[in-house]
Amino acid sequence: MGVSMKKVSFVIPCYRSALTIGKVVEEIKNSMERLSDRYSYEVILVNDFPEDDTFEVIKELAEKDDRIMGINLARNFGQHAALMAGFRYCDGDITVCLDDDGQTPADEVGKLLDKLEEGYDVVYARYCHKQHSAFRNFGSKVNELMTRFMLGKPKDLYISSYFAAKKFVVKEMIKYRNCYPYVIGLVLRTTKNITNVEVNHRERELGTSGYTLGKLFGLWFNGFTAFSIKPLRVATACGGFCATAGFLYGIYTIIKKFLNPLVPMGWSSTMAAMVFIGGMLMLMLGLIGEYIGRIYISLNDAPQYVVREITGKEG
Repeated sequence: MGVSMKKVSFVIPCYRSALTIGKVVEEIKNSMERLSDRYSYEVILVNDFPEDDTFEVIKELAEKDDRIMGINLARNFGQHAALMAGFRYCDGDITVCLDDDGQTPADEVGKLLDKLEEGYDVVYARYCHKQHSAFRNFGSKVNELMTRFMLGKPKDLYISSYFAAKKFVVKEMIKYRNCYPYVIGLVLRTTKNITNVEVNHRERELGTSGYTLGKLFGLWFNGFTAFSIKPLRVATACGGFCATAGFLYGIYTIIKKFLNPLVPMGWSSTMAAMVFIGGMLMLMLGLIGEYIGRIYISLNDAPQYVVREITGKEG
């Protein structure tokens, strides 16, 4: 009795990639032809920047190949929202996510699929030598620390934008309807049966990364406000520390005055303490306000993404 063929859904968020996405799709096609005895496939391209001609290129690709679907979002919602849009339209037994710029090697997808067949639920690509800019490497390092501290990511697990996940993981992820999706957080709260496999990382041939410092900060905020209450616990601990320090300093000042009545109370030290405590209070109130604001926006049913147009399989 033969082994049933599995379907692989490739989900690729596209951002200003009119010049690169065709090459990525061609590489997927060539790679899956080598695995055609085990897998069928589909490609879902989600355009997250409708102001350029990327979706026109996606339309042309979909017209030539009925395994390709294009989704055009109404505006720029961000990479993770674009992934969520793709997840809701894919129907593969396995979902593979990768970048649109060719830096993530589609020709090594077999490594991820083989590792998944060993019994893991999710497999992330680990890059032997990263070819990102210093800015992106810094962002990745901060993201690494944040996911470990806030989301409980295992220390030895490497997270990247190139990964493969089983169908049940994706089905669980798309239940999340909040307008602040964070894919890594959704994966980690679904399963801990995750591993890495090493692949090459290529240099960017065209353009620059779509991630600015502001977008990276927004992504980190999504991660720790949507999937963790640890910042609130840190706020509580800081408040407790400041209150204790203020109380002890007050006792110290009283004792010092009793022992030496001629010692001045110290205007500068009082002001320094007030500024420090006031600053901490404002910081913690701002953090709490961020949580409350996100709850308010979520209760108003702000959309995770809005689809303007679909081309290909269901277009």
